[in-house]
Amino acid sequence: MHRLKELIRFTTFAVAILLLLLSFFWLSITPWGWIGVVVFGIATLMGIWDLFQTQHAVLRNYPVLGRIRYFFEQIRPEIRQYLIEGDNEEEPFSREERSIVYQRAKNQVAARPFGTKQKVYDQGYQWLTHSVNPCHIDDPNIRVRIGGPKCQQPYDASLYNISAMSFGSLSANAISALNHGAKAGGFAHDTGEGGISRYHKKGGGDLIWEIGSGYFGCRHSDGSFNPEMFAENAALDQVKMIEIKLSQGAKPGHGGILPGSKVTEEIAEARGVKVGEDCISPAGHSAFSTPLELCHFIQQLRDLSGGKPVGFKLCVGHRREFMCLVKAMIETGIRPDFIVVDGKEGGTGAAPLEFCNHIGMPLTEGLTFVHNTLRGAGLRDEIRIGASGKLIHAFDIARAFALGADWANSARGFMFSIGCIQAQACNTNHCPVGVATQDPLRQRALVVSDKAKRVEMFHRNTMEALAEMSGAAGLSDPRKFLPHHFLQRDASGETVTGQQVFPYLPEGFLLRGEDCGKGYLERWNRADSASFAPQGAYV
Repeated sequence: MHRLKELIRFTTFAVAILLLLLSFFWLSITPWGWIGVVVFGIATLMGIWDLFQTQHAVLRNYPVLGRIRYFFEQIRPEIRQYLIEGDNEEEPFSREERSIVYQRAKNQVAARPFGTKQKVYDQGYQWLTHSVNPCHIDDPNIRVRIGGPKCQQPYDASLYNISAMSFGSLSANAISALNHGAKAGGFAHDTGEGGISRYHKKGGGDLIWEIGSGYFGCRHSDGSFNPEMFAENAALDQVKMIEIKLSQGAKPGHGGILPGSKVTEEIAEARGVKVGEDCISPAGHSAFSTPLELCHFIQQLRDLSGGKPVGFKLCVGHRREFMCLVKAMIETGIRPDFIVVDGKEGGTGAAPLEFCNHIGMPLTEGLTFVHNTLRGAGLRDEIRIGASGKLIHAFDIARAFALGADWANSARGFMFSIGCIQAQACNTNHCPVGVATQDPLRQRALVVSDKAKRVEMFHRNTMEALAEMSGAAGLSDPRKFLPHHFLQRDASGETVTGQQVFPYLPEGFLLRGEDCGKGYLERWNRADSASFAPQGAYV
């Protein structure tokens, strides 16, 4: 029954074939049958072409019928806006953002006529200050070295990489396209917590192995951490960094389950579970429960991996808890090599509405807090910071650097580059373009060789745009952006600098007991390296 429902999307093509056959019969009765032969013959040929072409996933999954979408894309912009893309202010990504990704992924000129569409006089409007003496960056492929003093195998990462998306949530073809693109472009691909699949390995691209609370790929049968299995997978040459997932922006503090009915042989192989067995990701980790234990777990993973960079990812929640971690770093002398700050605006295939909308700190505030806390504790120079959460435009990436990031990650940007059209059917297994589905027939629409090139081009063109924007500001490196390079209009209509809104606080101010405002010192004094337990109501 399920397969029958799936085949309904080929109905239009099937009807065209049937009508063509009827037209031949009609032709034997009257010459007017040629009309049907020509019309339905063309439709049938179009359907055959759609099934075997490799450029458009929608057409491969919806032959003939999918052409209606592309018809509206060719007509007037205002018609396209309301008939195809809608005017829904609650869309997770704007039409402009998707358009720029598609253009860069297809290596098209991302230019527009008639100036900005931004409402430049509205509250909150932001802009970058430029220089009358711009410079040119010859090589936009700038790298950042990740690895502290105790790291034996530091990694020189691109400034822009693929954020965490698991195999199982994404299809085999999607993972393959992303990883082959990362290999060709020389940037990293975060595995997500679903483990290292055969499709990651086949692509050959650099991997950031994410270890979640389910310890997929490094677990015992009871779901606890398995050091021997971890060491075996961490030794893979493709694995360049290890990332402990404490929380993610789209659903922080929330676990998950992949029902056993969806656990195929390939998924079971990647996650280290049995076929047909439920994959449970608890809300919290079992390998540690205190800040000190987390620091020792970081060192354990560093030792087991042969000295590769180890860090963690989190969406900032209770700010005092992050300060507990920082105090534990100081007490133990164990520092993570990196911290990835995930904004609450980060996406996921499925999450409770309340978690999507109202739990977790947005990237701007979270990144600023982590950056300034590390500065205040005198650790900022030892720890790299990554940022993720709707970082798709060069402007967004540049602004993240100004707020303290050393590199940026993107999930949806790269998903768009392989054909995601935001159908928002990720949790139904009915993704129309083969990105977020395990249905072999649907994911056939995503042609790996074609989409891998788009992944590479999207990365390259975005890095070139970032280099051009940096040069326009008179900077020779995007990492030299600072808050004062950005201005914004506040609620009163006045112009304020980024340094006024998101200032860099003094190095070592927490260690010296200096009160720089914004509640940092109060939380620091409440933080306890031995426990995450609440210390009063001030979080």
